[in-house]
Amino acid sequence: MKNYDCIVGIDVSKLKLDVVFLVKPEGKQHKHIIVSNDKKGIKGIVNHLKKNGVNPSKSLFCFEDTGVYSSPLCYYLSANQLRYWIIPALEIKRSKGISRGKTDKSDARDIAFYAHTHLHKIREGKVAEKDIAELKLLISERDKLLKSIRLFESNKENEKFLPAEITKKMLKINKETIKHLKKSLLKIEARMLEIVSGNEMLSEQQELLTSIIGIGTQTAINLIVVTKGFTTFDNWRQLACYAGVAPFEYSSGSSIRGRTKVSHLADKKLKSLLNMCAMTAVKLDSELRLYYERKVAEGKSKMLVLNNVRAKLLARAFAVINRGTPYLNIRKYAS
Repeated sequence: MKNYDCIVGIDVSKLKLDVVFLVKPEGKQHKHIIVSNDKKGIKGIVNHLKKNGVNPSKSLFCFEDTGVYSSPLCYYLSANQLRYWIIPALEIKRSKGISRGKTDKSDARDIAFYAHTHLHKIREGKVAEKDIAELKLLISERDKLLKSIRLFESNKENEKFLPAEITKKMLKINKETIKHLKKSLLKIEARMLEIVSGNEMLSEQQELLTSIIGIGTQTAINLIVVTKGFTTFDNWRQLACYAGVAPFEYSSGSSIRGRTKVSHLADKKLKSLLNMCAMTAVKLDSELRLYYERKVAEGKSKMLVLNNVRAKLLARAFAVINRGTPYLNIRKYAS
């Protein structure tokens, strides 16, 4: 476990950063400053450390993941080779115990003290390479377009119940809108494929992942983005836990024996994609189809077995990436 001269807790908001410096956490000595959430403000945090005789390169900067608002911090700290830790907000909230009141200053202090007491769990942050960052943004835009298309297409139901003179103009406008949205969707998907094909590592990983029966292009790209090129998870079990497909026991003493189930704390988008992949795999992959039928015949719940198939697909994904060779269905060679 590394030792740091200073732990910097940062509460990130749209316009400003509340910063607490923990030079001697044991004595609860800390200082609070407020800077703007931009390059100038972040540089001011580093300069404050230098003015107080603290080496920024021996400090740890900690903050919650607030999406685009925390991006300036990530890029600046990474560019200057300074260590930082992005901590899940829920971890900090549940570590506080009983608390009353809430301010940006107290949040920054909570982040700093959490980092100090949980250094054994540290996973230093790393900015995703440019192509993965752009893919992440494109996936978000694609999801918005798909949702918009579904919303506009739902208006076709009005045609069945309302007079034609009322719905005619509205449906015409909707049709034009949907046509435009679908064109934009095709452009985004084309750009995603262009990025992947232009990056040797991403192209190879996509090819390996799509060799697995049930995993399509979009799911492969999502897996690459979520794992940042399969660098943020050590094994498939960690990813299964993140995606919400890993089952957990629920028991206490000798009287409470709850049903083993997955956690609701999960990446719902990835879980949904894996669910569709599992249903496709059960239909097209003879090995998984036989597994599914056998377990259901044994009396297992269909959703439980389908969840196991999701986990198997993640295991196969890590296997092909680590091995560097496409998935080979050896069952078809069995005599």
